[in-house]
Amino acid sequence: MISIHNIAKRYRTDEVETTALNGLSLEVKPGEFVAIMGPSGCGKSTLLNILGLLDEADGGQFLLDGIDVSRYNENRRAELRMEKIGFVFQNFNLIDELTVYENVELPLLYNGIKAGERKKRVEYVLDKVQIMHRRNHYPTQLSGGQQQRVAVARAVINQPAIILADEPTGNLDSQNGNEVMQLLTELNESGTTIVMVTHSEHDARFSHRIVRMLDGQTVAESVLV
Repeated sequence: MISIHNIAKRYRTDEVETTALNGLSLEVKPGEFVAIMGPSGCGKSTLLNILGLLDEADGGQFLLDGIDVSRYNENRRAELRMEKIGFVFQNFNLIDELTVYENVELPLLYNGIKAGERKKRVEYVLDKVQIMHRRNHYPTQLSGGQQQRVAVARAVINQPAIILADEPTGNLDSQNGNEVMQLLTELNESGTTIVMVTHSEHDARFSHRIVRMLDGQTVAESVLV
């Protein structure tokens, strides 16, 4: 599903050039749950941004479902993001002015889905993540764990093949964190491919495989299942 070869990414300012990714290669099979680990600044989030088509590599090849998307323009990248990829962030990234229902519905509005189908899908995923009873509340009225459940619901509303999760339990206590990890596990067991960046060895053990990074490269892998 995901195949990247010799990916490079550099950030430049007037005074300094920083190498975020240095010839990194990675394969992720359909249905896999992969955890990416490494110290701060090793390139984990940069890698996730490239996998999510939010950023463009300076070199190398990125195949998604066998198609080279390395040089796609922004419009085509946006289309692919909407079609194939859901995002879960550490800081939830919910819109405070919208209700739970409206936050989850928003990607369907962007996709032009008709009202009846939107209602059916939103109610289904809110029930699936056990947050239906909060559908008319606003994010500021929810606990951190509840907000992350809403964020997961929003990530899966377009039925993406891939979920990219960036420290999904970073702002949660252990109980809420475990609930979110169990939710991601259930999504993976239903066939969704998941790539998760984490500092947590505990969270990483929910995955099938741990890839460890250092200085913009993969340095070790361990298979858990």
